[in-house]
Amino acid sequence: MRLPAFALPLLATLALNAQLPYKGFNPANIDPAVKPTQDFFQYAVGGWIKRTTIPAEYERYGVDQEIDVRTHRILREILESAATTRSAPGSEAQKVGDFFASGMDEAALEAAGLGPLKPFLTRIENLRDAGGLAAVLADLHRVGYFAGFSFSAEQDDKESSRYSMVMAQDGLGLPDRDYYVMADAKSKELLAAYRAHVAKMLNLAGFDPKDADQVLALETRLAKASMTRVEQRDPNAIYHAMTPAQLKTAAPGFPWDLYLQAMGLTQPDHFVVRQPAFLAELGRMVQEVPLDHWRVYLRWTLLHGTASALPRTFEQEDFAFFGTRLKGTTAQHPRWKRVMYATDEGLGEALGKLYVQRAFPASSKAKVLEMVENLRMALKARIEGLAWMSSATKAKAQQKLAAMRVKIGYPDVWRDYSGLDVRRQPFVLNVMETRRFELQRRLARLGKPIDRTEWGMTPQTNNAQYNPTLNDITFPAGILQPPYFDATADDAVNYGNIGATIGHEMTHGFDDEGRQFDADGNLKNWWTVEDEQAYNVRAEQVAKQFDAYEPLPGLHLNGHLTLGENIADLGGLKIAWDAWKLSQKGKPPVGRIAGFTPEQRFFLGYAETWRTLTREETARLRVVTDPHSPARFRVNGPLANLPEFFEAFGCKDGDPMKRPLAVRPAIW
Repeated sequence: MRLPAFALPLLATLALNAQLPYKGFNPANIDPAVKPTQDFFQYAVGGWIKRTTIPAEYERYGVDQEIDVRTHRILREILESAATTRSAPGSEAQKVGDFFASGMDEAALEAAGLGPLKPFLTRIENLRDAGGLAAVLADLHRVGYFAGFSFSAEQDDKESSRYSMVMAQDGLGLPDRDYYVMADAKSKELLAAYRAHVAKMLNLAGFDPKDADQVLALETRLAKASMTRVEQRDPNAIYHAMTPAQLKTAAPGFPWDLYLQAMGLTQPDHFVVRQPAFLAELGRMVQEVPLDHWRVYLRWTLLHGTASALPRTFEQEDFAFFGTRLKGTTAQHPRWKRVMYATDEGLGEALGKLYVQRAFPASSKAKVLEMVENLRMALKARIEGLAWMSSATKAKAQQKLAAMRVKIGYPDVWRDYSGLDVRRQPFVLNVMETRRFELQRRLARLGKPIDRTEWGMTPQTNNAQYNPTLNDITFPAGILQPPYFDATADDAVNYGNIGATIGHEMTHGFDDEGRQFDADGNLKNWWTVEDEQAYNVRAEQVAKQFDAYEPLPGLHLNGHLTLGENIADLGGLKIAWDAWKLSQKGKPPVGRIAGFTPEQRFFLGYAETWRTLTREETARLRVVTDPHSPARFRVNGPLANLPEFFEAFGCKDGDPMKRPLAVRPAIW
């Protein structure tokens, strides 16, 4: 899958960069007391770590947040202008402006109270049987609050030329099922704090706080039926095509016909069920759990889902648990930023269209596309040179790589928001309307050709993505800015920064999950048995390497949860290095800059992208839930396997940054 408290340090850094003859990395961030052969992360960014503290509003802080300061400044100007300008009714500018204005109108939000939720609360109160429960679940699902399970229309994993109705486990208030089932002291303490939070929220809404016990009991039962994150990393384990009759047999206790009717949908020829055992347990729960308990759970789901758009007391209590208790953040983002995030979620491409007009020149797109093709050539050569892979599997891999599409900056076809009704009304209603619109947009795709122009990220997003069913990589404008990318920067640094990220996303097409999808995006095994076995042996070496890392005392990484990202980091660096060397053919050599060779600048540029500090609470949360390793290990982990790095910084046998050859994974 990156101002007040920090304005002076940030401005000082920008001023320093403006005076120096290099771009993309800052030697002032280096800790000269640490040898690069011992701990490269600390060497490369330890100086920055020593002089930096995490601002109160952030759970972690680093390069991503510094980039976001620039992006958010532009977005704020766009939003505030749209909110104060009378745009044509129905235009994207009107919808963006009215959405932002409604979120910023705190007086109206307080005056509305829970009034906008009353229709939902009344329907919850009036449900009398399993059919009524299915109808209320549909009510909540239509506005994006997935009680019990989630439901959507997505590209079919095994028939990538069609959209299918997809059902999956969901319905938990905590971020992961493990929080409900782990028996260690910290997990029990957190679960007790969560129970207290649910009680406070129910009490604020005028309900009995003791009902929190029923919420916890129902969610715990859902959690115990849920697959772990590691189990879900096997794409075949979460793909089960079922006819309506098969679904009713697999989960007979749930009134599926009534649910689809309430959703306004006709019976499909098949569903894709991610976790059949979960839906079977849900069906049993519909029959066994008293309706009073379901009512309590549904009220809680509604309050939990809408908390950020409710009056201040609800929003503050929600932040007290999910922001402070769970992540360690001590202050909320300012109001404008919270509403900006909601606007990005609900009207992302409408806002993005306005953003790219100001922030993303066409020259940047051309430079990145050139880098992509160099990386594609580098990966092609690496595949061809693999000694452990047969020619038959190589041919399929090359076919997939050649077919991989590239999306840079912003969509070629922008999303149509004409069916979205946003007005100057209570903020929570606008939030619900954007969620309703998004689910309806997805469901409307059923029976239509696959839209390969569609983006899964907004243009202003500071991130990148590989989509296995579309077999494409996406790099929004939001990530294509310094230090990740600077069209005027040294090639070595650019390839170490954005080049390694491009390579990372390309490698996702061939990581332990992505390799199971073919060139057309179908979940289909194109490997020989021998090649698959050889791949798995190498992947297991990566998992063992990261299992051994300990971000906090006694807290180890889960090498299988993070396996895909770790494979992509290692492969991405290798092909970025090769692509950089390809890009230098015919160019005059570039010598040392700020005392560093081009080879050293490549790796320093890579480390700069992971310059991050994280709160302990957030670190613990991410070890449980995040498929990405912490920043330190995303630097030291892959570099300790690269001979090119050893040569650049003079690593010798026995140095921590040079893993012994016998345990050094090499896949791509």
